[in-house]
Amino acid sequence: MKITAIGVHSAFATGSHKKVISVEQARELVLKIAHSPNLSQELILAEIDKRSQRLYTPKWHSNFLIEFDMPSKRGKRPYRLLLHIGADIRHSLKALGLSSADIDGVYISHPHNDHIGGMEYLALTTFFNPFYTPAKPKWLNNQFIAEKLFLEHERWPVPPGNTKPDLFVNMKVLDTLKKALGPGLDTLQAVPHVSIETYFDIHLLGEDGQTFQDTEGSWTLTQGISLQHSNGYNILMPTDIQSIIPRANRIYIDCETSPYPSDKEIKKKCLLYHYDKEPEFPEDMFYGVLKNGDSHTYPDED
Repeated sequence: MKITAIGVHSAFATGSHKKVISVEQARELVLKIAHSPNLSQELILAEIDKRSQRLYTPKWHSNFLIEFDMPSKRGKRPYRLLLHIGADIRHSLKALGLSSADIDGVYISHPHNDHIGGMEYLALTTFFNPFYTPAKPKWLNNQFIAEKLFLEHERWPVPPGNTKPDLFVNMKVLDTLKKALGPGLDTLQAVPHVSIETYFDIHLLGEDGQTFQDTEGSWTLTQGISLQHSNGYNILMPTDIQSIIPRANRIYIDCETSPYPSDKEIKKKCLLYHYDKEPEFPEDMFYGVLKNGDSHTYPDED
């Protein structure tokens, strides 16, 4: 299993701007200077300023991509699960060369915007993608999906589960999620009975959690958020719901929401994220600080 930090920043981090010029613009300016040796420093600086553009360096919401080496809904390996899906998810996925078409499912622990703001993006783009899964074109039978649901709504109140992304969620969270997403998802003109079930294959997480197969053994995802390998290796990703920390081998910890200090041995297991400015701390205090795009493979890593 591989965990990639799609984003590592806090909910309201805004990124930064810098003035830059492109390689093409720099080449043009160098040639101009070479052919005009008498250009003053002021004029050169003015030429640079004239060509400059504002480069935005984003700070993505703290969301993760978990990849299991098992067949996916898309008919390919790996199975890709998003652990939360913030409002900027389409951009942070693009930075990895991915889109909604590459995602099989999403887990939602709680309905804050930086954890659910991208649900409408995933829902609508996969809904209108006729090739999202191998089963979808067979089910559509060359029909446009909105027309199919309108004409056959008594037979197909919602699309079959093998044509849409998985949604793993607790029942209590699902009720709140439906209210939060309702206005955005209820956009299909003339299609009756549109609901969250129209877009997602819902899996309610109980005490036993959800099991995913991997190369060696399996992983069980439970509320909290805990990923337990069949060999006993445990990864804890509590996010900002601040669950009590059980015994864990690795902890992905939100570093801005809790005022309570942790035990020294627990700190050494922690990968920090969800920051505005990258935190500074004494060497060896924590396992590390995550940056956008960082990935770790388990359980082989240790």
